[in-house]
Order: sequence, then structure tokens, then C-alpha cells
Amino acid sequence: MKSLVLAEKPSVARDLARVLGCTHQHKSYIEGKQYIVTWALGHLIELKMPEHYDKKYKNWNLDDLPIIPQKMGLKVIKKTSHQFKAIEGLAKRKDIKECIIATDAGREGELVARWILEKIHWKKPIKRLWISSQTDKAIKEGFKQLKPGKQFDDLYHSAICRAEADWLIGLNVTRALTTKYKDPLSAGRVQTPTLAMIFEREQTIQKFVPKEYWNIRADIGKLSANWEKNNEQRLFDKSTAEHILEKVNGKKAILKQIERKKKSEPQPLPYDLTELQRDANRRFGFSAKKTLNVLQRLYEQHKLVTYPRTDSRYLTTDMMATMIDRLQGMASGYMDEVRPLFAAKGKIFARRVFNNEKVTDHHAIIPTEQRLNLSELDTDERKIYDLIARRFLTLFLPAYEYETIHATFDVEGETFTAKEKVIIDLGFKKVLGKEETVPEANGEENLVKGQAYSVRNVTIHQKWTEPPQRYTEADVLSQMEKFGLGTPATRAEIIERLVETEVVERRNGRFHPTKKGKQLIELVNEELKSPELTAKWEQELERISKGKANPKTFLQKIRRQTEQLVSEIKSSEKTYRAHNLTGSKCPECNSFLKERNTKEGKFLVCSNLDCRYRRRKDPKLSNRRCPQCHKKMEMHEGKAGLYFQCRPCNIVEKAEERKKTINKREERKLLQKYSQKDDFGTSLGDLLKQALQDKK
Repeated sequence: MKSLVLAEKPSVARDLARVLGCTHQHKSYIEGKQYIVTWALGHLIELKMPEHYDKKYKNWNLDDLPIIPQKMGLKVIKKTSHQFKAIEGLAKRKDIKECIIATDAGREGELVARWILEKIHWKKPIKRLWISSQTDKAIKEGFKQLKPGKQFDDLYHSAICRAEADWLIGLNVTRALTTKYKDPLSAGRVQTPTLAMIFEREQTIQKFVPKEYWNIRADIGKLSANWEKNNEQRLFDKSTAEHILEKVNGKKAILKQIERKKKSEPQPLPYDLTELQRDANRRFGFSAKKTLNVLQRLYEQHKLVTYPRTDSRYLTTDMMATMIDRLQGMASGYMDEVRPLFAAKGKIFARRVFNNEKVTDHHAIIPTEQRLNLSELDTDERKIYDLIARRFLTLFLPAYEYETIHATFDVEGETFTAKEKVIIDLGFKKVLGKEETVPEANGEENLVKGQAYSVRNVTIHQKWTEPPQRYTEADVLSQMEKFGLGTPATRAEIIERLVETEVVERRNGRFHPTKKGKQLIELVNEELKSPELTAKWEQELERISKGKANPKTFLQKIRRQTEQLVSEIKSSEKTYRAHNLTGSKCPECNSFLKERNTKEGKFLVCSNLDCRYRRRKDPKLSNRRCPQCHKKMEMHEGKAGLYFQCRPCNIVEKAEERKKTINKREERKLLQKYSQKDDFGTSLGDLLKQALQDKK
């Protein structure tokens, strides 16, 4: 008898099959003596859409809302139905005794597998592989310690509740807003409060009135000091500032107080996903989605880091024994940093990192014991790996120690303060890179209380108060984490959704609400904008996953909420005007056209929701460069076929004029296809010549 192993992706399935000794490759599975490894392609099953319950829902009508099915149904996703049928066929084999779920070890991964098993009416035993890294060692150990599937029933119920809540609220509110205001308006359980936070910051900025103020600086002895009164260094009256300058310039300063404090900064804890996305955004300008994609490659493809979608920054106590192996794995790229750690026998200074109670489904993101080969990583992968690796190395170094010196001077009745910092021991900051270190004090001297010091170079600096800045992606992630909006795994997706639906736009790495976004936030229900409400839902989902809350009660609340939200929109008297209407009319129904920005450029689409007319506003740009100005040329379809045009240079080229070049990936595929024999040359040209001769 064999075990059916269900992975989430083909790449993961191949690794599992190799470790488990499965060698017979088939189109949709890999078979061995004990195991048959198959895979999903992400989700193969999804919740039924409204039109599957009743065909009338295919057309969006306000009167049909809310759509609340008594029992939510499942359907096979058409695009990947071939893989579902393959799994269904394998499940019917009489030599299969059990299913081992090997999808991602998290809420969404559980849902991927359980919905497939539910749809094929699986009745045999279920076991669960629960691992935090994809290395051979982790896979082998994981299969020795398979857990009963029943242990994860609560996680599955939590995943169902999340999916159904998003469907009920997101779909109904989006349809209600779109049909009432006749424009595609998207709202949801997490995306709407996230948009509300961005909009709130925008309002603060718009209402802000700048005020002029002045600072006074002076050199006292070897120190640089600032004028201060009641912990305030700003003066909002210029004449007062000028008076103080005249009063103190060239006088003596008496040292009233000197405070020296030794301080220590502990090692930072390893990354969870949100913290890593924040740092990657601050350091490299990466979007949250880009960081997650790069991280996924480091986890699945290169096997260099542990499971990415984690919300914990701690490690379990049993991992203490694996620390040296992990240092050895990364040594090839970090020899200078790792050598002294080996000499200290891998002593861990940050013992607080080991805390079983603070690890939920997964521990923090750290390097695996897999041997690092930096040449195999692209630039982005190196950057993300470097953040994780250096953060991990800090655990093996002592705390950062420094001394602060706070001096208070009296100059003719005015108070000046100077603050300095002196590094005692860089500690863990030695491995964090140059930008993490703090410069040494620039003018510390042997200060004596009551002693007089000369006051020189007194200057006034005129400044203006500034509004808070618009949120960066790192800021939005921090706010989402603070209010419990979404999960580490879904936050990047939510941010991208806001950009795609054109309610916010990225400008120089910061988020600006669009005209559409500002109107949407005025139209949407107050309750749906509240981060606190969504946070309560997320907490409830977390409690369901731990078996501490009832999923049925949660979904009943969501159903009542849906009815209330739709009712509010229906009775609302608020108005909306599409921000992107043009003066042009649709040639099919005579409604006004709207201009939409897409990844492929600007399009004109009909404002009538029942009309599907759309056309490109600007010609599509090709990858072909103008031979004169080297800018991308426009693509046009003429009577003679496809041609390229550069308008500024008035140059036109036919598509056939340039031979198609193939990229390296295509060349590799062709080489594999035609290099079955080894009795002729190995260049692609030789192989193709030989193939043509063979054909003749």
C-alpha cells in the first residue's frame, strides 16, 4: 500500500519526490515504492460565484443584493481542472491507504489541500507534513514525524471562515457600490480600512498649516549645544531669538549639570515576514509583494531560508542544537563574520530568542543549513538573503554598549544643552553593515560641574514646521500590523489590490489617494472603514484556528453584517462622479468613455457597465528601439501587417525586417529538444541542421 502526498506546487513536489525516492515521472504525479507525490497549482478549488447559485446573478443588479447562499458551495477552477481530475483519479486507486497533506504549513495551505480532498470525497486517513524549511534534512525529519490531520481541523475551519467572510462582504459591498454609482468600486474586509488609513494621513497633510520657527546653536567649549526651554528648542518669535543671540554671544557658560549613562541595546530578534518587508522597503525600495516573491524563491528554489509567511520573531528551544549547522551553511558567503563565532563554539548571546510560547505555527525567518552559493542568487535574492543572514548573525554577538553624555549649561540665564554618544562596544552592530554603526562623539572633553566655558559661533537657524509625510509601503505595513489588518501572508496582496483598483497610487515610494479613492472612502460604510472592527475579526479567526471560538457563530455575525452593509449603501443619498470621464463617446452605445491606466498603457473603456467596448488610447510600445533616438518604438497593425514606428524621428520599420532573436531560456529548451544524440556538434545551429537532415 502507498501514501498519496499532496504538495502545493510542482517545484515542491519534485523536491519531496526526490527525497522520498520516487523516480517514475508521470504528467501529473511522481511515483515510488512507498509514495505517490502529486501537486496542486495553487488553489484548484474555489467558492462558487453568485451565477452558480442562480443564473440571474450573472448581471449585476442592486435589487438582487445581498447575495447570501444558505450553504457556500465549491467548484473546480476551470483553468487547472486537468490537475484536479488527475488527483481525483489517483484517489480512486485501491493501492492508496492514506493522504499526506504537504501543502504550505499555514492557514491558506491547509485550505488548498482540504478543499481538494472535500471535492473528491476523500474518506481514507489524513496525515500532515508540517515543516518550516524545504531542505532534504527537514523533509526527511518531517516525514518521520507526520502529524494526524485531525490536529489541523481548527486551522481549516479558520481558513473557511476567512474565505467565506471575504466573499460575503467583499463581493456584496463591491457589487452594491458598483451598481449604485455605475463605476467599478471595490471594497473589502481588509482593503477598505487600509485605504481609510492612507486617506486619513492625506487629510492631516492637507489641513496642515506650516509655522515659521527658529533654533539657536552655539559652540560651548568643544561641544555643540542648543538653546532649550521647558524641553522645547523652537522659538516662534524671531525678535526673541535675536535678543537671546545678542545676550549670549561671547559670554561664559557655566556647567550646571552633567549626566553620564551607560546604555546597552540588545540584539534585534530575527525577522518575521512583515518586519522583513518593512526593512526591504526602507533599504531597497522593494514593494511588499516583491519581497515576498524573492523570499519564496529563497525558500522553495534555493532552500536557503525557513518558511516565509510567519508572524513570529522567536525560535523554539529544540532549534538551539541546529545553530552551528546553520552557520556552517552560510559560511562560504560570510567567512569573516562566521570565523570568530566558530572560535567561540557558536555561543548564543541573545538567549531570549528561544521561547516556545511565542512561536505559533512557524518560527522566525532564519537561514537553513543548506550550503550557500552566492553565485546562484540574483541581485534581489542576495539583498534579501543578506538582511536575513546578518540579522541571524547578531544572535551570536554581545549587546551594543555606549555611553550618553547630557550636559546642561547656563549662559546669562538662558539654558543650552549638549548631547553626545560614545561607543563602548559595537557588539552585534559589527555584522549589520556600515549604515548601522553610530559615529563616535565629536567633541567630548573632561567636563567639570560649575566650571565656566567660552561661548562661540552662536547662530540662528530659521525653519518651518512640516506636515507628517505620506505613508511608504513600510509605514502601511506597520499600520496594518498595529491594527491587525490581514495576516503577514496577505498584506502584500492587499496593498497591490489598492494600486490595481486605482484608489491609491505610488509616487516616489509613497502612497497618494487618487480622486477615485477619496470619493470611495466617502461612500463606503463607516463600520467597514474601521481598522478596529477588522482587527476584531482577525482576532476571532485566530481564536477559531486554536479551537477557542465557534466558526458557525462567526459566520452568522458576518451574514448579519453583510445585510446591514448592503442596506446602508442602498438607502444612501451620497453622490459619485467618475473621476476619469472623457468627452469622447462610445461608438457602440453612445455613453461617455473613461480613461484607465493599466500595466499595458492607457485604455478608453465605456462607462456603461453593460457595454464591453474598450480600445487602446495610446499605441502599444514594443521592445524594439529606434535606430536613431533609441527610444521604444510604437507597434501598429497596417494593411501590410505589423510595423514599428518612432514618431519623433519619423522612422518606420516592418516587423519582418529584423530576425527574431531567442533568449537563453528558449535556447536551452531547443538544445534539450534536439540534443538526444551525441554524434554531432553541440551548438544550436549544428543541432538544428542535423534535425533537418534527419527529417529528410
